[in-house]
Amino acid sequence: MSVSQGAQFTGQTVLRRVRRSILPAAFLLYAFNYMDRAAISYAQLGMSAELGISLATYGTVAAIFFIAYTTLEIPSNIMMKKVGARVWLARIAVTWGIVTILTGFVQNTTHLYIARIALGAAEAGLYPGLLLFMTFWFRSEERSRAFAHVSFAQPVALLIGSATAGVILDQADWFGLSSWRWVFILQGIPPVLLGVWIFLTLADRPSKAKWLSKNEADWLEGEITNEYRAEDNGQLTSLSVIKNPRILHLALINLMYAIGLNGMTFYMPQIVKQLNPDYSATNIGLVGAIPYVFGAIAMLLVARYSDLLGSRKPLVMATLVVAVVGLVVTTIFRDTPLLGMVGLSLLAMGVFSYLGPFWALATEALTRAQTAVGLAMINAIAAAGGFFGPFVIGRTAAADDVILGLLFPAVSMSLGIVLLIFLKPAAKTPAASTGSI
Repeated sequence: MSVSQGAQFTGQTVLRRVRRSILPAAFLLYAFNYMDRAAISYAQLGMSAELGISLATYGTVAAIFFIAYTTLEIPSNIMMKKVGARVWLARIAVTWGIVTILTGFVQNTTHLYIARIALGAAEAGLYPGLLLFMTFWFRSEERSRAFAHVSFAQPVALLIGSATAGVILDQADWFGLSSWRWVFILQGIPPVLLGVWIFLTLADRPSKAKWLSKNEADWLEGEITNEYRAEDNGQLTSLSVIKNPRILHLALINLMYAIGLNGMTFYMPQIVKQLNPDYSATNIGLVGAIPYVFGAIAMLLVARYSDLLGSRKPLVMATLVVAVVGLVVTTIFRDTPLLGMVGLSLLAMGVFSYLGPFWALATEALTRAQTAVGLAMINAIAAAGGFFGPFVIGRTAAADDVILGLLFPAVSMSLGIVLLIFLKPAAKTPAASTGSI
């Protein structure tokens, strides 16, 4: 883009301020979001016996969260665009925190089903809302790293959640409540406080940021707007999204990926326990955190390379290949703890490093009018993978061999690789003009 040397300097100053002000809030929101969503995977180690939950029932309980979550994704993003990110993201955080706390008091399987559906409704729209929020603040050349910094919260949350949940299960037994209940209660409090902070401090877009001058805000919004060549009125109906082949193509790719991601997220404790049945809950939590360390490192490195390279699709394909290899290694060597952990680490590296380049690819393949509803649609369909992944794994895994169920996500992500081969850039988008897909 042609700008003066002074504007370039001002631009870099603006971008540094944006990174310092916007990314921490987005990171914390997604970190606590994913920690609360996955809390059930560790609570299950104690909850199953107390509530009488089988592996198949647990798979259904984990999966049912995604029914309300998927249904409300698009309405949530539309609402956020109307009322603003500050109000809507704060509302999401407070409500999911309250639901998580209340989950610690369920008395039977029916209560648990209701709590999971309520959590899905409360959380719906957060991730696509954050993605849409990023498009208001970052140009396409910085977007993959911005998405990766937000998505980096996912492995960090799972790492911290894994390490702390195991300790809570072994140590917390307060006020007559079982330790698994404290996993939900203690992890539900922070997002309520975070939601209040977001409401008080977050700026919806550059023009509303008190820490930017008018010239700086105008420059940034102009840079972002100029990347979208399509002349439109910013409107896109849900019906037109459903009929849009490019959005459906991206959504199907993400669906295949999500099956693998959620299979790992909701079954990591059981997989680690199967690799070494002698582990205590604390050991399961600490050892289960190891793959997330490798995943977090891989995510940042791949996202940086993605922005430098500019070509997203080959990197997305490569991340899925690594994830599939990890699943196959874990399945083959499920009786060898060390090699099994190598496989889980490869899986984590693949699924987490996928996020930055894929969402950058998705935003570059859509016009400005398509981003709000389009991103929500892509994520909503992928959320169906959150249902089918845990549900099918729970149904296909043997009572003493949950790892056998990992064949399903391996096949699904392999199909995602095939679908990527046929993805082409759309006309009148940043990707079409730069060839970045």
